[in-house]
Amino acid sequence: MTLVRKNISKISPYEAGKPIEEIKRRLGLRDVIKLASNENPFGPSPKAVEAIRRSLSAINRYPDSNGFYLKKKIARNLNLEPSNIVLGNGSDELIDIIIKTFAEEDEQIITADLTFLEYRIIGNVTGRAVITVPLKYFKYDLDGIRRKVNKKTKIIFIANPNNPTGTYVTRFEVEDFIRDLPEDVLVVLDEAYDTFIDVNDFPESLSLVRRKKNVIVLKTLSKAYGLAGLRIGYAVAKPELASYMEIARQPFNVNSLAQAAAIAAFDDKKFLRKTKEKILEGKKYLYENLAGLGLAFIPSVANFILIDVQKDGVGVFRDMLKYGVIVRDMKQYGLKNYIRVTIGTKKENERFIKILKKVLN
Repeated sequence: MTLVRKNISKISPYEAGKPIEEIKRRLGLRDVIKLASNENPFGPSPKAVEAIRRSLSAINRYPDSNGFYLKKKIARNLNLEPSNIVLGNGSDELIDIIIKTFAEEDEQIITADLTFLEYRIIGNVTGRAVITVPLKYFKYDLDGIRRKVNKKTKIIFIANPNNPTGTYVTRFEVEDFIRDLPEDVLVVLDEAYDTFIDVNDFPESLSLVRRKKNVIVLKTLSKAYGLAGLRIGYAVAKPELASYMEIARQPFNVNSLAQAAAIAAFDDKKFLRKTKEKILEGKKYLYENLAGLGLAFIPSVANFILIDVQKDGVGVFRDMLKYGVIVRDMKQYGLKNYIRVTIGTKKENERFIKILKKVLN
């Protein structure tokens, strides 16, 4: 007899990027940079920090469970209604809420085999069957996913741009895909990295939400907005779907400091614009230097790059740690010879290339 559900013992937990303080402590280093978790290397908006300071004296009170002012701010930015918005403790919680709200225990989830791991992990933890479809040229194979749809299919998760590849599916591909799906199959477009997009054919996902009842879009403030430590994201859906998600959501799931910071961050468009400009500059620098090292990489529309280091990626990851540079090995994704690097500041990018060159040689 055991106290643990059978499926839990079979699940490999999500492995997060190593924290800077842990590496300093474990290796006795004083100067460590982290390019492993796709965070904003330029920090949060100063307006967000000031909003947190102003809110500190009220942390003895519970936060607004409904997030009235934050929903209002988001809705105004997106030209939608607050009833379209569901707030979450990061996108991770929203994925959990969506699965609990819409997928019966005997229904299936479909996603890619090489994508954000939490779709599969949360699905498995909640006891739902998760079907995975191989990527095609490092991109979501929407035709392949469509062929897997059956009467048991309830939710399809599409990370766009995809993590860890940085690739994306186009507006035309997504619209064709959704047009052919049964109306009782829910499509979740996870757009955590959409703020870094520099292409013209990216899906107009909010338009899909307005036109289709079976589309939910996920957004986060953890990446470009620099609020990863506060854990805040939101889902955009038809009011009917959003209302059911609100039932499954835990009360007080988004803390008061996160709400205050997010409201201020949405107002700091200058900060967001500068972040995107610097990330694009950094990406160009890394592309040029990786090519100079003779390394293959996947062209990315996000703030990270997937790199084929032509040898054991875990070994490269460990060797770089010794020099105080944290990247992400791809062992958990099944990519033995790859690492993923977040685009950092100019100084961090230069240090990454210098150490990578040293480690590979």
